[in-house]
Amino acid sequence: MRRAVIAFTAFLGGLIFLLASPAQAGPAGCQGLKGTLKLQGQPVNGVKIAVTTEGGQPVKEVTTNAQGTWEVPTDKGKFKVTLDPGSLPKNAEVRGGGNVRTPTVFEGNCSTVLFALQAKGVAGQPQGDDESGQSSFWDTAAQLTFEGLNLGLIIALAALGLSLIYGTTGLTNFAHGELVTLGAVLAYMFNVGAGLHLIPAAVLAVALGGAFGYAQDRLFWGQLRRRGTGTIAMMIISIGVALVMRYVMLIFFGGQNEAYAQYTAQPGIQVGPISAAPKNFVAMGIELAVLLLVGFALLRTRTGKAARAVSDNPALAASSGINVDRVIRTIWTLGGGIAALAGIMLGLSQNLKYTMGQDILLLIFAGVTLGGLGTAFGALVGSLVVGLFIQVSTLWVPPELKSVGALVVLIIVLLVRPQGILGRRERIG
Repeated sequence: MRRAVIAFTAFLGGLIFLLASPAQAGPAGCQGLKGTLKLQGQPVNGVKIAVTTEGGQPVKEVTTNAQGTWEVPTDKGKFKVTLDPGSLPKNAEVRGGGNVRTPTVFEGNCSTVLFALQAKGVAGQPQGDDESGQSSFWDTAAQLTFEGLNLGLIIALAALGLSLIYGTTGLTNFAHGELVTLGAVLAYMFNVGAGLHLIPAAVLAVALGGAFGYAQDRLFWGQLRRRGTGTIAMMIISIGVALVMRYVMLIFFGGQNEAYAQYTAQPGIQVGPISAAPKNFVAMGIELAVLLLVGFALLRTRTGKAARAVSDNPALAASSGINVDRVIRTIWTLGGGIAALAGIMLGLSQNLKYTMGQDILLLIFAGVTLGGLGTAFGALVGSLVVGLFIQVSTLWVPPELKSVGALVVLIIVLLVRPQGILGRRERIG
């Protein structure tokens, strides 16, 4: 056991060494104000933001960059942030009409200032009788549905690995979000740090993510299973693993937002009522293809059938001649690689940061639970429902509360169908 722990620590140390490149080094945090402006999922460049003190003393005026982000270092205190409506694109406006925010900055913290943008003519139109207003409402609904499917497919990639690991081992892995972040950070390292194009960088990152998943089970989780560690204890251990990985990435990657060198600020293309960057359509195609390929492998290949047998009854599978440990390691490898791919796709749709996996972990668990614990296709269906509800709910609720709707749906569905959408009833006792 001691040798296994030492070997696993050495493997983790190697990854840490890889992450510690000058291109990734950055401050662990900031003190001031920051924000990101997006319109229909696309960053908005060149918007003027003016920051003054509460008494009206000018602090700084900045403009958003190609990623739609801006940042102003300040002292602690209360400030007034004003967005210049004249610098917005002609088809954009601030939701609710208010272009002034009054945030408070505390010692050693960055305060995020939110300005929700929308296409002109959308606010207040869903209930109206004006024909153009109704058209704007349905166009916005179509746009949000597309964005919900995009988000749902990303969540489904991450949820698939988590669901497979739970199905074969019974482990609720709270460190799975960090596997998502690791994939995005490794791709960034190869892309920006080593100068590779994003496509080969992503392939290398997925391969390393799969190798890290294999090493985790071979050198750590597998040893705990052999020692008879209970699932509750392993779940608590996974929380500790998540914290270690998260703050190791904070030390070497930094607390700032970053972006890939390619496919960052693409001009949108119009497909009917939907406006999106070409990378979104390509990413959705890749995500869907990977999900279908994994589903086919689970149904048609010997390894997939063995994985389903282990998920149903590990003892019976072992007595039938199936190497349970080998199947579980294969699932960990697959789960780590798919999680890394999910992180790369998430990094394409937003900026990279060390908490990106943690930020969507609750949504991943919601997708897995909603679809049915331990079922691969259930994770896909549940994640799509979660992604759609998150985005479409912003037609009626503020964007800051959009995740609440998905969790409400989760509660309602589980009250009616406790085993999830595609889960099976089980007898207890």
